[in-house]
Amino acid sequence: MGEQLRENYFLAVRMGLLLVLELYIVVTQPETAGASAGMLLLLALFFGSMIVKEFVKGKKRIFSFVLCLFFYIIIVAAFGRCFLLLGVPLAYEVISFTGFGIAWYIFPALISLIPSQVGFTERLLIVFFIGIIYVQNDLVVMVYKKQLKEENLNEQSLKRDINRRENELKEELKKNLLMTENRLLEERAQLSQALHDKLGHNINGSVYQLEAIKLLLRKEPETSERMIQAVINQLREGMDEIRAILRKERPRKHKLAMMQLEKLCEECREKGINANLVTEGELSQVPEKQLETILDNSYEAVSNSIKYSGCDKIEIKIHVMNKMVRCSISDNGVGCKEIVDGMGLAGMRRRMRDINGILDFESEVGFIINMLLPL
Repeated sequence: MGEQLRENYFLAVRMGLLLVLELYIVVTQPETAGASAGMLLLLALFFGSMIVKEFVKGKKRIFSFVLCLFFYIIIVAAFGRCFLLLGVPLAYEVISFTGFGIAWYIFPALISLIPSQVGFTERLLIVFFIGIIYVQNDLVVMVYKKQLKEENLNEQSLKRDINRRENELKEELKKNLLMTENRLLEERAQLSQALHDKLGHNINGSVYQLEAIKLLLRKEPETSERMIQAVINQLREGMDEIRAILRKERPRKHKLAMMQLEKLCEECREKGINANLVTEGELSQVPEKQLETILDNSYEAVSNSIKYSGCDKIEIKIHVMNKMVRCSISDNGVGCKEIVDGMGLAGMRRRMRDINGILDFESEVGFIINMLLPL
């Protein structure tokens, strides 16, 4: 109800003024005293046609203006020039509808110069009062409404752009996750192949030797002892090979994590944001769970910066210390006065709790996310 009143308040004001003007003429002028039913009917039709035109568009609205003019001419011709003042709001309605310039708003005032039964001072005050109301609406209120409409359109366009960029980022994240999974599968396949190639023959040979030892154990104990020692040496070599393979494979996980972060920075740069990754210390010392937390929180932080901060610079810093690893993600955006946890920040806090890490935020200049993770 309140919204409808705000939308139609000017219509109510105009129609109220028109009704008051009609009553004023009918009551104050001797010629209209004891108004006939015909006069009241024509005035009601004129008043009704002025209202109807507000609810029609296009050619129908033009026809309603013609109808208003028709009733106006009949009223003036039938009941005298005292009703000429009804042409003032009608003229302003035409000017407002056609969108003529401000100079045209002076022409309805010319009606006050036409002699009639209503005094000149009264005519001038009535024209001036009605004109002020129309000028205020058309040159102030309507301009404000137009500006507000443009701002709403810009806001909607910005929201669509943010949603589009968010969807694009989600798609990129899905692609990156798929690439990561494929890389992990490739690494597992390489690890399986390496274990098969390096250890398969070794273990098979040891099994065959143990089968032979089982047969020779009682008949040739010395030979069996030498063969057992050879199997032991062969299995030790196999264990050494396993350790070597695992040591060789472990750094790949850290390299893969850094590749993902570099890819994230590259995607930001493609969007016009200067993003950089800075690392210090031995990354191979960071456990896999901590690496996953850093990756997930970095993706979330960068996504929030792109969507909300309006930044043009993002920096990811990782510093590996003796017993802790410190990671910070910062941007130079607008920041915020009050930090309210949404799903993204709540997810960061949950991941940090799972590894007994520490998380805090800064927003004095831009937005900074600080993480401290145990090794």
